[in-house]
Amino acid sequence: MDFTWSESQRQIRDSVLALCRRFDDRYWLERDESGAFPEDFCRAIADAGWIGVAVPEDYGGAGLGVTESAIVLQAISESGAGNSGLSAIGVGFFGLNPLIAHGSEAQRRAWLPRILRREDIACFGVTEPDTGHDTTRLKTRAVRSGDGWRIHGEKIWISTAQVANKIMLIARTTPLADCARPTDGLSLFYTDLDRDYVDVRVIDKMGRKCVDSNEVFFDGLPVPREHLIGEEGKGFRYLLHGLNAERILIAAGLTGLGRVALARAADYARERIVFGRPIGQNQAIQHPLAASWAELAAAEMLMFKAADLYDRGLPCGAEANAAKYLAAEAAFRACTNAVMTHGGMGYAKEYHVERYLRECLIHRIAPISPPLILSYLAEQVLDLPKSY
Repeated sequence: MDFTWSESQRQIRDSVLALCRRFDDRYWLERDESGAFPEDFCRAIADAGWIGVAVPEDYGGAGLGVTESAIVLQAISESGAGNSGLSAIGVGFFGLNPLIAHGSEAQRRAWLPRILRREDIACFGVTEPDTGHDTTRLKTRAVRSGDGWRIHGEKIWISTAQVANKIMLIARTTPLADCARPTDGLSLFYTDLDRDYVDVRVIDKMGRKCVDSNEVFFDGLPVPREHLIGEEGKGFRYLLHGLNAERILIAAGLTGLGRVALARAADYARERIVFGRPIGQNQAIQHPLAASWAELAAAEMLMFKAADLYDRGLPCGAEANAAKYLAAEAAFRACTNAVMTHGGMGYAKEYHVERYLRECLIHRIAPISPPLILSYLAEQVLDLPKSY
């Protein structure tokens, strides 16, 4: 097993970090205060070709893998962009997998290049208010209308819907009562987010102010047949195809966020003098930071192992979920330790660590919570009875 990166992978990281230096701490602090969407950052990432790093070359991408996508997103987060930077462009990295894997050739050629060039901005519509993680019980419905459908229902916690003109949406095309299994009867669409039929309402939240989260209400949104991805009724299976990649790439962002918080804490601990000595000379400061370094390193190794398995087409569900779990817990502790290392100034926005702590909580909770990951591992790895 080789744990070293190739020269091209190192160049990817260095290039992304160099680009991100144009968007410094002041940039992200201003976005956190104003809530202005970081479109100039997104354009810069798209213009440099990074959104398409894992998209096949035939559709305008670089044709690399999830490993390289993880390197890109980790570097973006570690630059200080944090969860705001990752979430602003995340759909372009892990939301496209169902389209790449199950879309028609015509769909891939028509849609993918526009997303990579940011001519279209897509959001991802899965979560609903009354279903949470139980995706098979989704209530948003697609009702037949001519050769297409009309969408009725509600989604929640939909990122970037304020700026998006497209949505990848899962909805029930066959009533649950008429399905042999709960996973049947759900269909996946990629279609226009037409504001004549869609009401998008911002959720005021704790962190990541510049990347909107929303409630989205559908009132008869027309969807033509050519916007259906794959076969009708198989959308849940298509959605699962992208979940492991999503877990891996979120873990990459979390390890990057934990690392930038840790670096800021170590810098402060070296510079802050109390009782005539740097506070970093005290083991009460050293040990929590050292433990965070070890935890982040372990999470990163499992994340890249899961990415390697994914890229080789091997089973990686346990590794991908465990990597997301470990990365979220490690990032949370690293960000907390960074605030505590700064003492009272850790609560001040000018030192940035309080923003990192607020932002790390988003992906500690979503898209899958720590308890549900542990339940999945208990069932799938330890062969224990299903608990939910």
